[in-house]
Amino acid sequence: MASVEIVDLSSDDESEKAVPIAVKLEPGYVTAAERERVSGDRRLVKCHSYSSVLEQGPSPIDDTGISYASSVCAAPLSRQFWKAGSYDDRQGSQMSVKDGNNYLHVHPMFLHSNATSHKWAFGALAELLDNAVDEIQNGATFVSVDKISNPRDGSPALLIQDDGGGMDPEAMRRCMSFGFSDKNSKLAIGQYGNGFKTSSMRLGADAIVFSRHLNNGILTQSIGLLSYTFLMQTQLDRIVVPMVNYEYNTSTSSLDVLNGKEHFMANLELLLRWSPYSSEADLLKQFQNMGSYGTKVIVYNLWFNDEGITELDFDTDPKDIRIAWDVKKISTIPTRKRIQEEHIAKTFRYSLRVYLSILYLRLPKTFQIILRGQAVKPHSIADDLKLVEFIKYTPQCAGPVEELFVTIGFLKEAPHVNIHGFNVYHKHRLILPFWQVVRYSDSRGRGVVGIMQADFVEPTHDKQDFERTSLFQKLEARLKSMTWEYWNIEKGKLEGTCDFLLIEQMKYNLKNYKSSLLSQKITSSGLVTSK
Repeated sequence: MASVEIVDLSSDDESEKAVPIAVKLEPGYVTAAERERVSGDRRLVKCHSYSSVLEQGPSPIDDTGISYASSVCAAPLSRQFWKAGSYDDRQGSQMSVKDGNNYLHVHPMFLHSNATSHKWAFGALAELLDNAVDEIQNGATFVSVDKISNPRDGSPALLIQDDGGGMDPEAMRRCMSFGFSDKNSKLAIGQYGNGFKTSSMRLGADAIVFSRHLNNGILTQSIGLLSYTFLMQTQLDRIVVPMVNYEYNTSTSSLDVLNGKEHFMANLELLLRWSPYSSEADLLKQFQNMGSYGTKVIVYNLWFNDEGITELDFDTDPKDIRIAWDVKKISTIPTRKRIQEEHIAKTFRYSLRVYLSILYLRLPKTFQIILRGQAVKPHSIADDLKLVEFIKYTPQCAGPVEELFVTIGFLKEAPHVNIHGFNVYHKHRLILPFWQVVRYSDSRGRGVVGIMQADFVEPTHDKQDFERTSLFQKLEARLKSMTWEYWNIEKGKLEGTCDFLLIEQMKYNLKNYKSSLLSQKITSSGLVTSK
């Protein structure tokens, strides 16, 4: 029988009770034709046996079929990411039981909950770029990020494409699964095997992947669909990933389908119904600009913000991608404060071009990041500093450690900008941008910025922070003392610093004086008494 690729997580521990996970049926009108179409997709999936992509436990997976939370088709998903995960726990999906054992499958809702680790959309997008950067060792020379139109409805979609080694069918299955990572290189940024799923689902409800791979003269093409919309509207109780694979036949100069014709047709039908492309020819056209190898990811049905517009703004700057809410916020700032707000330490939060310019500490000259048709110019934060010092830091951990040097200095705009912090990289990838290790109330540390690479601590899964281990806490304490030491030694060399510090100290004293007045009570006799 044909099979549809699924991600399946099972447990044979009888002492644990599997908890059914439910989906929310949002109100909305569904036509009879639409209801029949989705019912047809259910029958298409359910009538086939299933091959497991990911298994846990020694017992075989129960492949008797997929169950559904309801026979009624769900209304369209909420288009706002932080609301798309709501569901009604009164509607439960069924639990598989075989040979007296319980089997807990990965429910589609996990795709959404897993993606909530990314609070910031650009952090999610950066993970997709990390996959391309890791392909440099396989010959990648570029990664391109662009906006395209969904041919189904003309809505904007996000394209990420590289010319790395690509993925063969087995690698594609691992990419679509959870916890598999083939990146054994010590230089690889990715390590958990979870980045593609969390990042793509954080940016949009659906993602389709095209990959071409050439190995020992064998050329394969694979297409996989990770669709939250498909899974929720058909109300499957586990993650189903439609995939089709081809192999180029050199004798006939044509593509042969892999995994059997029936398997291929079942998966292709789901792809054509739920992807942006309505014919096999349209799917295959996506390989035309790839060369002999490479990967293309298209994220569509992009999430909206609270104002009902796409979270990613493609219109404000045709050469950039911005975060819509932050663009509006910046435009309301008074002109006198814009010099500070337009500094790179602020603009990277809402401008993807700025963020990508500092995202990697060092990339080969043969590799380019291309954003909307224009190469991103790498920016060295160290070039923005004056009175630069290089301070040695030795990680306080067991075993042999490599001495590191922290670059530290004043911003060239100091002391007139209220910006400070350390930019901490891991394997040349920015994890903590302008990390404020000091909270100053008397201007100590104002304008002090540092750069360092910290491969001795581990980043969190979203690569926007580090694990809060004792080793990391020691680093934080040292950077704090380093900031104050540098400030005390170098502050006198800043032009205008003395006058500036005097003004700031007066402001600080006035603030404390006002605070003390609020904590006192004036009696009717004119006497001042403390509360």
